[in-house]
Amino acid sequence: MTPEAKARLKIDEQLDEAGWKVQDFKQINLGANLGVAVREYPTDTGPADYVLFVSREPIGVVEAKAFNTILTFVEDQTERYANSKLKWKVRATPLPFLYESTSLVTHFTDGRDPAPRSREVFHFHRPETLADWLGQPNTLRRRLTEQMPELPVRNLRDCQVNAVTELEKSFAYNKPRALVQMATGAGKTFTAITSVYRLLKFGGAKRILFLVDTRNLGKQAHQEFHAYTPPDDGRKFTELYNVQRLASNTLDPHAQVCISTIQRQYSMLSGEPIDESAEDVSLNEVIQTENQEKAVVYNPAIPIESFDFIFIDECHRSIYNLWKQVLDYYDAFLIGLTATPDKRTFGFFNENVVAEYSYEQSVADGVNVGYDVFEIETEITKKGSRLKAKEWVDHRDRLTRKKRWSQLDEDTLYNGKELDRSVVNKSQIRKVIQEMKSAVETVIFPNRREVPKTLIFAKTDSHADDIIASVREVYGQGNAFCKKVTYRAEEDPDSILSSFRNDYNPRIAVTVDMIATGTDVKPLEVLLFMRDVRSKNYYEQMKGRGVRSLGFDDLHRVSQSADSAKTRFVLIDAVGVEKSLKTDSRPLERKPGVSLKDLLQGVAIGHRDNDTVLSLANRLIRLAKQLDEKTLGRIAREAGGVKLPELAKRLLCALDPDKVAEAAITAAQVEGTSRTEETLTEEELQVARTQRLTEACAPFDKPELREIIEAARLEREQVIDHINLDQVTFSGFSEQAEVAAHKTIQKFTDYIAAHKDEIAALDFFYQQPYQRRRLTFEMIEELHDALARPPLLLTTERLWSAYYRVQQSQVKGADSKRQMTDLIALVRFAIGLDGELKPLADTVNLRFQEWIFRHNGQRTTAFTPEQTEWLRLMKDHIAASCGIDRNDFDYAEFADKGGLQKAWRLFGTELDMLMNEMNKELVA
Repeated sequence: MTPEAKARLKIDEQLDEAGWKVQDFKQINLGANLGVAVREYPTDTGPADYVLFVSREPIGVVEAKAFNTILTFVEDQTERYANSKLKWKVRATPLPFLYESTSLVTHFTDGRDPAPRSREVFHFHRPETLADWLGQPNTLRRRLTEQMPELPVRNLRDCQVNAVTELEKSFAYNKPRALVQMATGAGKTFTAITSVYRLLKFGGAKRILFLVDTRNLGKQAHQEFHAYTPPDDGRKFTELYNVQRLASNTLDPHAQVCISTIQRQYSMLSGEPIDESAEDVSLNEVIQTENQEKAVVYNPAIPIESFDFIFIDECHRSIYNLWKQVLDYYDAFLIGLTATPDKRTFGFFNENVVAEYSYEQSVADGVNVGYDVFEIETEITKKGSRLKAKEWVDHRDRLTRKKRWSQLDEDTLYNGKELDRSVVNKSQIRKVIQEMKSAVETVIFPNRREVPKTLIFAKTDSHADDIIASVREVYGQGNAFCKKVTYRAEEDPDSILSSFRNDYNPRIAVTVDMIATGTDVKPLEVLLFMRDVRSKNYYEQMKGRGVRSLGFDDLHRVSQSADSAKTRFVLIDAVGVEKSLKTDSRPLERKPGVSLKDLLQGVAIGHRDNDTVLSLANRLIRLAKQLDEKTLGRIAREAGGVKLPELAKRLLCALDPDKVAEAAITAAQVEGTSRTEETLTEEELQVARTQRLTEACAPFDKPELREIIEAARLEREQVIDHINLDQVTFSGFSEQAEVAAHKTIQKFTDYIAAHKDEIAALDFFYQQPYQRRRLTFEMIEELHDALARPPLLLTTERLWSAYYRVQQSQVKGADSKRQMTDLIALVRFAIGLDGELKPLADTVNLRFQEWIFRHNGQRTTAFTPEQTEWLRLMKDHIAASCGIDRNDFDYAEFADKGGLQKAWRLFGTELDMLMNEMNKELVA
């Protein structure tokens, strides 16, 4: 047989696997199957190797070649057959689907794409798929070019807008792979879901795969899909599209998004059973050996076209070698999401980096916080130790932890790396925990009353148990204080993790790898490493657990003695992990012992070394988070309108090596010299760096700016005076506050007058008597939203306070908590319907008393105590919601007492009449 004939035998098998009925031209039977592949079909330019028919109509050709053929050389031949006239078939347009194949390598081109381009595919597509594609007015790639509308930017950070926009440009250019590099904490998953939503809605994608590193991250991604609300639709993502988190090897045919680990994808394709625990281990921690390559063969149950796009969250080294064939299997666009790329990452994604957002940029923008490194070193950690033969010691089973007391047969030497694996030294663990406690209380967070939320990375599950026992002992606390969050935790790890995020306890959590990557715990302020890490990228991700910024209110909720927003986290290195690896991100704080005043003075004098500039930028970023808007405004005025975070950002940007190189190239071009990054001299780079630093540091030449920054820092510190006693000399609002209150009231009344015909709630009061139309909560909500938005910012609290300051004698309930329905009272008071401003609930209570007194006087039998209790419940609901109907009996306050069924038993046919009366008389 010729090499081409051998290739054709294999191609026949592949077409058959994909669902095609392969026939010789002489035995042609186009009714034998939906898809028929006819060998040697005659055309006016010669016989085509295969012509593909779907539903008796020709749709494509396959050009078969020998195993060693370079397929790009034969594309013209395939195109010629596609444009030829087929014997006994009349077709005005060329056949759209073109394949070239050696059986080992197959290329595919869709001639209907804009700028049709061949791509390598693992196998042939199924006839049902090609029929479906033909039935669509445009191809996927044409839709990506022509049908993607402009991205709404509401609720998106600038870096997220840039990532989605640039990713869609990459799709429009038909680039098969793209990389999104975003710092941990910048919202990679939210960005990806935004893109997924647009690809489904506007791109017409059939199904998208979201690959995650571990099962836990799959669970977290699933929750984020459930929580996501698109900007152009009020429904949740999962109300619009089916999302399947794969927990078995069955693909839901109706799922439009599938969340899976790459291990499970391999199991599905290969048919090999999966060890559930394999999905609990980050593939960053798996060491590849030569015989671990994951070979993949075609699986008819999961064809190559099963997914149109594959988003790879935290794309790690394993996808470039160990599991690469799983990704190569699918005919899909590949999108990588990572905070920590390396050279292999860039290479795998064809150097198509569509978005870059570094950790330093995220700190400068306030998305993340900077960090400091605090080292703890012990003698045994560094040097190990020795146990002599015949010593009586405990021996413990790693899994059951059962102990036996026996003598050592021989001397046992161990080093620091063997700790907590072959040898456990309780004293070493205890010394580290004791030193951490002392350092946090006296040096790191000396003003905290409670332990800051702390995460400890352990080597193994057994090591985690030893650490927990030591933490509880050293801190003298109970079980709730310190918990284990691992896949093997005795308690539900998800509930522990939720408590760690949101509740006071646990203060300290110990993990191995369950929350080492991707899992957010924003209140974290201390990371203790009691394990080293093999992978640089994995270490970066582990550090990322602490970078998330958090506002004062949210931090104060779990750490009550925190006196500001989260401004940093501290990495405590107890095993030399920081020294054993070179990391991509680095602590911005390089001179922790130098005061802010001295850093400012040093930069002004001319100290422009990296450590000084980075430390100053870090201090300014932290300070900006602690100051109020008024103080920040004073600093900005002194800096010529530049805000404090921007001053810090300019310092960081001045040291950015890429920007320095760009500046040097531009300077060379101005001088008429052509330069590239590779040909720049050190002298040219130094000149550019000096120039950028001079510009960034120029504002600090002004002593006034340095003084106001230092004064702002000192304002954060307090001296407690317990000697001089105070007394009241005046009580009342200041004149300035009264003027502001008048302005607030005027804005409110002007808005009402200007919009009384446009907004339903205002139109109700001006035009409609309450007997003709019921005021609804939706009307009030519409008015509330219009008033609360910029530039008015007129909330019910602000308006009530303003009226109280100006017309105190006519305003009641100034100290009570405001409800949205209090806006009704504000409108009535503003337009003169009421002479007194009081909470709507007070008005409703008064009217209810009059209404029920009148009813009891008119009825043959007064309302029973149980009926009266239910009427009061209905009254309270009306005060909070403007009205009541039958559907409202599903709410808890009614449902817990029997709901609509109970109300109907109490009031019978009177129920609807009573509700209508109360709606009319109690509110409007």
